[in-house]
Amino acid sequence: ISCWNLLQSLLSSMKQACEILTRDPEGGAARIPYETFSFLYLYLASIDGEISKADAKAFLLGIKEQAEKHSDMVLIRHF
Repeated sequence: ISCWNLLQSLLSSMKQACEILTRDPEGGAARIPYETFSFLYLYLASIDGEISKADAKAFLLGIKEQAEKHSDMVLIRHF
């Protein structure tokens, strides 16, 4: 929520969340588990109010397809 409040952009907030929550070394891919990413994304999208549930789920479907290729981890480049 703090990232969203500061950045006012959902994708920028998600990038920051990945960088904060990752276990990768600094400068790494900033991977996080898909489940964590999808939970945060849906929560922040609901606060944002400009993204429909259908659009959010469609976005997450594309992210899931990419994450499955990387051991169910989401990389910043996926979005």
